[in-house]
Amino acid sequence: MKSKGLIAFLVALIAFVNASGQFRKYSNEFLNIGAGARGLGMGGAQVASVADGTAGYWNPAGLVGVKDYPSLHLMHAEYFAGIGKYDYASLAIPLHDEKRVVGLSLLRFAVDDIPNTLFLVEPDGSINYNNIKTFSSADYAFLLSYAQKVKDDDDEKLSFGGNVKIIHRKVGSFATAWGFGIDAGVRYQKDNWSFGVTARDLTTTFNAWSFSFTEK
Repeated sequence: MKSKGLIAFLVALIAFVNASGQFRKYSNEFLNIGAGARGLGMGGAQVASVADGTAGYWNPAGLVGVKDYPSLHLMHAEYFAGIGKYDYASLAIPLHDEKRVVGLSLLRFAVDDIPNTLFLVEPDGSINYNNIKTFSSADYAFLLSYAQKVKDDDDEKLSFGGNVKIIHRKVGSFATAWGFGIDAGVRYQKDNWSFGVTARDLTTTFNAWSFSFTEK
């Protein structure tokens, strides 16, 4: 009887985990787009294989692959026939002890030149197109990264890293939001095999909004 109860509990737990895994938070969905041409092509495989400046996005532990000189990455992409624009930049700097690397990553996803027609119609009912202004709806992310080697042998390597993530969202002059989160990652390499694990939003990245609407 005890074994049957344990089996039933495990089945229920697995079902609950699967259901939770299917739930998505879309408030910061732009953080799931990717970074770098190679990373976009390989998808989740980058978590284990990344070893350049884009590691701050995929797996901060991979930043230890940046050696001797700083690594700079820039990327621009457009979505929905150019309506949405995505920009990414990262800079990784190895420290003098050759065991630690710090990095900064910037991400922006925005829809620009949105017409503001709130004042299109004059008080007398006439239409004045000169009153149309434009604004942007933009999401920004700033990632401060740190990575350190734990083991660095010829046939075995181990490193860990983390991100402090700051989110800023702006919808014209109408609303702004700030958010904060933490990521962590581990990368292990044995001979020709590489393994990586990344835990995103360990603190759950909330957004605190403020609005500036008027009666008019």
